[in-house]
Amino acid sequence: MFPFLTAGALPYDPPWEREPLEQRLAAIKRDTTSIVWIYEKPDTSTFRYRVSNMVEAIASDPARRATATWFAVAEIPALLPRLAEVDTLVLARVRYDADVARLIAAAKSQGVRILFDCDDLVFDTRYVHLLLDTLDQDTKPAAAWDWWFAYVGRIEATARLCDGGITTNRFLAEQLAETVPGPVCIVPNFLNRRQQEVSETLLAAKRARGFTGEGPVTIGYFSGTPSHNRDFAIVTPALARLLDRDPDVRVQVVGFMEAIGPLAAHTSRVDRVPLHDWINLQRLIAEVEINIAPLQENVFTNCKSELKFFEAAIVGTWTLATPTMPFKQAIRSADMGRLTRAEDWDRALAEAVTLVRCPARYAPVAEANAAVVREAYGWDRFADRILEATLRND
Repeated sequence: MFPFLTAGALPYDPPWEREPLEQRLAAIKRDTTSIVWIYEKPDTSTFRYRVSNMVEAIASDPARRATATWFAVAEIPALLPRLAEVDTLVLARVRYDADVARLIAAAKSQGVRILFDCDDLVFDTRYVHLLLDTLDQDTKPAAAWDWWFAYVGRIEATARLCDGGITTNRFLAEQLAETVPGPVCIVPNFLNRRQQEVSETLLAAKRARGFTGEGPVTIGYFSGTPSHNRDFAIVTPALARLLDRDPDVRVQVVGFMEAIGPLAAHTSRVDRVPLHDWINLQRLIAEVEINIAPLQENVFTNCKSELKFFEAAIVGTWTLATPTMPFKQAIRSADMGRLTRAEDWDRALAEAVTLVRCPARYAPVAEANAAVVREAYGWDRFADRILEATLRND
């Protein structure tokens, strides 16, 4: 483990909390191309990757080819008088309601291009049953079905009214193309500036120590919410067997997992850490040597982003992941990480522990992976791609 990286929690100051409504309205310029994102309410997951990071990328474009800003659904009334100055409206995972319907109708009447953005398979009611099973939801109560069909159905209703779509990978784009009436473009998830700067500092601290940790090798799982119970269950038997035979290994579970299965026999070597903000999550990922991203393999999980890989690689942490399409596209060689099927976790974990115990081998691959991620997922690499996806080519 690398507990020496920081003296404690890092400052958390999300940029969207410093952007009052008046400032965001002022970002819409009549004499420049303006792109506006709509999201239900700012949060630290989908909003961060699919809205705030997009706006930051456009705002940081050296060529200043467009302006970009965002609004919450509750702020639609303030946006409506400015719609004539907007070129493209991007509705990110927005559920249909009267205000959204009014916004879409007004935008269409003024010739504004309307796009739907989503990073998950939550816009097609045909997949509700699969979604509930994958997320380990209780499917007996009628209320669960009512909630999930309403949630997905309202998102689907919004998507069907848009002129096209944007999503994170080719597999999900193929699903989205069956719902939105126009073309679907791909803009993957990527790092934001603050996240990347913090990660570079954490990587530098590991570099200064020659990628030599202290104490036991630590394996981290960073999707620790109850909805990932079935994903985590894929790897817990292999983790328990590893702890049985190797006393110098620990496991760290970040979040609120309801059950740890066979790992319960090793509770003294399983650290339970509460959910953290996205800046301090990078710190926690940097502190472990090995990051694991097990997933069930189905249509829903093949739509998930590869962010668990690049969030780890940028801080020099080795990743083992299920070979879903996004992970296969991200981890392109054995030097970048390990694609691991359900039956292969024992061998993959053992190989990873051997790798990180040899800093002479671990350091160069960690540095190389961080360099790949800076180029492929860096905060300043996506302005062109976003503009291609959001602006008309005619």
